[in-house]
Amino acid sequence: MKFKLKTNYKPITDQERAIETLARGIDGGEKYQTLLGVTGSGKTFTMANVIEKVQRPTLIISHNKTLAGQLYQEMRELFPDNAVSYFVSYYDYYQPEAYIPSTDTYIEKDADINETIDKLRLAATTNLLTRSDTIVVASVSCIYNIGSPREYGHFVFEFTEGMKITRDQIIDRIVDLQYERSDFGFNRGTFRVRGDSIDIFPAYQDEAIRIELDSGTIKEVRSINPVSGQEIKNLKLKIKNFVLYPAKHFMTNPESYKEVFEVIKRDLDIQVKKLKSEGKLLEAHRIAQKVTYDLEMIQEVGYVKGIENYSRYFDGRVTGDAPFTLLDYFQEPYKDRWMLMVDESHMTFPQIRGMYNGDLARKQTLIDYGFRLPSALDNRPLRFEEFMRRIPNFIASSATPNDWEVSLSKSKFARTVLAKEKQAHSRTVLERLERNNGVVELLVRPTGIPDPLVEIKPVKNQVADIIEEIKKTVAKKQRTLITTLTKRTAEDLSAYLAEQGLKVQYLHSDVKTLERTDILGNLRNGKYDVLIGINLLREGLDLPEVSLVAILDADKEGFLRSDVTLIQTMGRAARHVEGRVIMYADKVTGSMERALSEVKRRREYQLAYNIKHEITPVSISKPIRERIIEFESGEHGPWVFGAKEAVFASLQHLELDAMTPMEKKRLIKNLTGEMRLAAQDLNFELAAEIRDKIQSI
Repeated sequence: MKFKLKTNYKPITDQERAIETLARGIDGGEKYQTLLGVTGSGKTFTMANVIEKVQRPTLIISHNKTLAGQLYQEMRELFPDNAVSYFVSYYDYYQPEAYIPSTDTYIEKDADINETIDKLRLAATTNLLTRSDTIVVASVSCIYNIGSPREYGHFVFEFTEGMKITRDQIIDRIVDLQYERSDFGFNRGTFRVRGDSIDIFPAYQDEAIRIELDSGTIKEVRSINPVSGQEIKNLKLKIKNFVLYPAKHFMTNPESYKEVFEVIKRDLDIQVKKLKSEGKLLEAHRIAQKVTYDLEMIQEVGYVKGIENYSRYFDGRVTGDAPFTLLDYFQEPYKDRWMLMVDESHMTFPQIRGMYNGDLARKQTLIDYGFRLPSALDNRPLRFEEFMRRIPNFIASSATPNDWEVSLSKSKFARTVLAKEKQAHSRTVLERLERNNGVVELLVRPTGIPDPLVEIKPVKNQVADIIEEIKKTVAKKQRTLITTLTKRTAEDLSAYLAEQGLKVQYLHSDVKTLERTDILGNLRNGKYDVLIGINLLREGLDLPEVSLVAILDADKEGFLRSDVTLIQTMGRAARHVEGRVIMYADKVTGSMERALSEVKRRREYQLAYNIKHEITPVSISKPIRERIIEFESGEHGPWVFGAKEAVFASLQHLELDAMTPMEKKRLIKNLTGEMRLAAQDLNFELAAEIRDKIQSI
């Protein structure tokens, strides 16, 4: 299928110019382009139009999961008939494997995998191998090792009606793909057998597949509802054949075990000799024991916790080779005929640069003390130079792009081609490119809303003052964002404002991935009037109901109060016609001065445009989107203002004896989250109390 944009909106003149320039650059082989677009100028809509125009599979990378979730929802609405996928880290909780030599403490890898995000990740890779009309919205987790696309693509089970195959052969093939038999609980990544009927729940989709057998022949293949077991009837498409993809990204080929195990054992012998020569007898014994156990597990069940540390051997890579990542799932079928869009590039590129070194230090310690072979170093994120070699091009999008992407975007192609054009709008684009060093600008909002007015107030009594300002905003049925400098301040301020009778919530990195999107939706629909955060209330958040942005301690010069950060934060008020910003500061810093100057420039540009085209500013109106995932009641947090107000506090109202084992399991999971949150808040007495309750349940 082709990419088909479905929307009632039409690009305005400035957006048409940007779309034309960027699309011409991609089609003409231009590798690096930058789109400088102010908040609310329709950067996402512009990028969607570019995708439709160039018709290439597209990877969109965002630096944080909240923004990635928002982009995924927007793209899913704009391209309802195409394969739009979501690829972010699938951990609700993640403790990496580590060793602390000073205290002789080994920390085993511990992770709480979100099965729904895992499904979305598997759907992304499956779509890339089966459909060319694929858009993947990803966080920077896309540069981490996920196994070879060739191995993943080879491990498929294709079955058709009339195929000669026994029930046992089908079961063996499904087990090879890492699906687990579960006759009592039918979940993603499992299968069940009932007589001559086999039900499979693919790990990457919402419908299950039923195979009906008759005398060693597949009689029928049907799509069924995994809950009711009823057939899902589709008059347009009757399933006669189906290709089942693996339930995990890391796959091992049993046919290669003998050869691979010999290489691993040879490397093990080398490492044992090395450690013994250094007098590390305990470490030598430890690594020999560890690797022997892992190989036995892989031999028997095809998988072991930490198998990714052996991925180099199974992928056929040599020492130092870059790992296989999501980028390879684009490159494998499409070569250079795909497109990369980097959202909020001023944050995303630095984040990609910084991933490798932190991972290296932790792994080296594990190797030195006999917990891992040196091959573990090759299970890593990409280095930045490796990332750049693997992408065919990029369009960097930001309201505040860095000098690095701007310098790469001096577009020789755009200047050469557009210079030949005779149309007036193309000449305008050319002039703008020359003026802005090849950067395509979007300084006009279709709504006519100018950048917000900014007021500076003293830090003294800033909390009392912001309460009064919030009450004025609430009276007009509008919302407020407040940015603080620390998580603790955000939580404490949330609790204090709640005591004042305000509907408030905080948002920071400890809040689970999918819950962040829910919190933003609750702010929009009025469940909260105020949202307090640190660094997440900046780039790209689309909250049209917000009319007031308050920046506490704006004069504390640093990363969280740099000119780029201040411009991005102030931009959250640029989607409301009454948008305004209050900075609490006792002095005007250099960052504040630069930010105020840029906001003033953009405001004057928009106002002049409005006068010239007789535009009356109106607030942006956008529907509140459905959740990425629907949760059952009580299944998720966040726990507002600490664990006391969550499930633990309501246990007295629950009849534990009347609960089913599954309900108790879900309750224990929620209580574990509360226990960790209480411990992070240094409330150890409460954490211990919750721990004891978990044990009693």
